[in-house]
Amino acid sequence: MASLKEVRARIASINSTQQITKAMKMVAAAKLRRAQDNITQLRPYARKLSQMLGTVSAGTSTASENPYKQTRTVERVLLIVVTSDRGLCGAFNTNAVKGALALIDEKYASQARSGNVEIMAIGKKGAEAFQRRGFKVNTNHVETFSSLNFATVRAAAEEAMNGFATGRYDVVEVIYNEFKNAAMQIVRTEQMLPIVSVETPAGVPATSINYIFEPSEEEIITELIPKTIKIQLFKAVLDSNASEHGARMTAMDKATENAGELLKELRLVYNRTRQAAITTEILEIVGGAEALASA
Repeated sequence: MASLKEVRARIASINSTQQITKAMKMVAAAKLRRAQDNITQLRPYARKLSQMLGTVSAGTSTASENPYKQTRTVERVLLIVVTSDRGLCGAFNTNAVKGALALIDEKYASQARSGNVEIMAIGKKGAEAFQRRGFKVNTNHVETFSSLNFATVRAAAEEAMNGFATGRYDVVEVIYNEFKNAAMQIVRTEQMLPIVSVETPAGVPATSINYIFEPSEEEIITELIPKTIKIQLFKAVLDSNASEHGARMTAMDKATENAGELLKELRLVYNRTRQAAITTEILEIVGGAEALASA
């Protein structure tokens, strides 16, 4: 049985840890509110932009000739894996990495064996995980979350777009955690390039839509497609950012609860140990008194 001093030291240590987890939960909750507002505001814009691109593409010939829609035999693959810079957020990073590995096993196993799968890591944890596994990792944008804004994400999107347009990559896919709520994040895989045509809304035949373009059709399509691609990646990063804070808040809340349960057990052990020590002292006193009386 542990001594009273050892039990007191453990209680003090867990109390300190519990205070830290409580503080981390509060910080994550504050960051989550801001991150949730950001992704909630962007989603309708990103959805409408994708719908617009889909309907315009269906009614025009210029879109099909765009370099970002060209389908090629898949030999070189770029996977953009969005994770976090820090841990202590449960299975958040592990799930994203597992999602990327599952995608490789399912669709790009032969390319991976040939060394033609490259990882663009957004977030340090993803970069570390894939470097350990021997993948070729692009770390140019690994610190995106240190100054998260559209400009930093746009730089990553433009690098991927340039790589696809020049033939360096034949397909680009994004793996990230989609934010549902603080307790639920869903790993999503979306093809970024070549862009997938969005179906025309139900009940609206594409051939029945007539467009008047100002300026020209070519200028609008040329501007709309790259912007849509960048917005899609920005949405994925914001989704992942909100998911990270939600996962961390949930993990720290659970850690705080577990620390509380452990403290209850330790206090019970402390009281039992203390009672046993008192009982032993009483027995020793009584035994000594009896010895003196019989002397």
